[in-house]
Amino acid sequence: MSKAFSHGTRPSYLRKGVAILALTVLAIFHVQADQSGLPEAIVGKAGPLSGQDVQYHQANPLSIGYLATPAGDGPHPSVILIHEWNGLVQRVKETADSFAKEGYIALAADLYSGRTGANPDENMVLVRETLSNPEELIANLNSAVSYLKKQKNSNQKVATIGWCYGGGVALTFALGGEHHDATAIFYGRLLADPQALAHVDHGFYGTFVENDRGIPVSDVENFVSVLRNAGIPNDVHIYDEVRHGFWLHVDRDPETNTGPAIDAWERLKGFLNRTVL
Repeated sequence: MSKAFSHGTRPSYLRKGVAILALTVLAIFHVQADQSGLPEAIVGKAGPLSGQDVQYHQANPLSIGYLATPAGDGPHPSVILIHEWNGLVQRVKETADSFAKEGYIALAADLYSGRTGANPDENMVLVRETLSNPEELIANLNSAVSYLKKQKNSNQKVATIGWCYGGGVALTFALGGEHHDATAIFYGRLLADPQALAHVDHGFYGTFVENDRGIPVSDVENFVSVLRNAGIPNDVHIYDEVRHGFWLHVDRDPETNTGPAIDAWERLKGFLNRTVL
């Protein structure tokens, strides 16, 4: 079951028990088969990387992103993937490849200057260091937007997609970065400041979980309330049975995660279709 808000300018709570139950039944077949309803990357079945490392942020040569491009001449929409608290690891690069297969130019940004964390303590050091310098985070992602718009097969529309630490950074960038066309937040920290959010000129997607000690349901509700009052389109859901981090790592608990992950994936694809295609 999930608590959901519509994607229009007047969000409302909806019960989705039947839908999630149906998806859970489908999930059993996906787990037993090939989970083809989800990107291969997030179910742990990605093949070898097919993209390339790129230096997109010239002001910091240590920041090396990963670019995956779709087949065909395009023009294609673009997505910036913003990593979790451990940095630009293999799973995020594999997810960029999955988005390229869906027809997006996908740039996995590097906000840690080439570093990754190997444990929670190391991750937290990197989180605190980079969040203490939001101007650099915004500059890094400004460079990512510029880099993607310069790609010859770009349609000039860009969305950001962030998980955990990256979800919070995506919101920070929506408030203070270069113009882009959409923001998708997976269980990232939120802000419910009406004055700040009133300046946002695009819609939000959000996937959250009820049992998240770091992001209370009340924070999500307040965030959506402010978006509603500002007339900002949004599609925000709170899933009941899964844990923080479930979507990017479906394979950690496929029986529980697959149904909600399919629902979140279909919502995300619909959101991107509405905003950047």
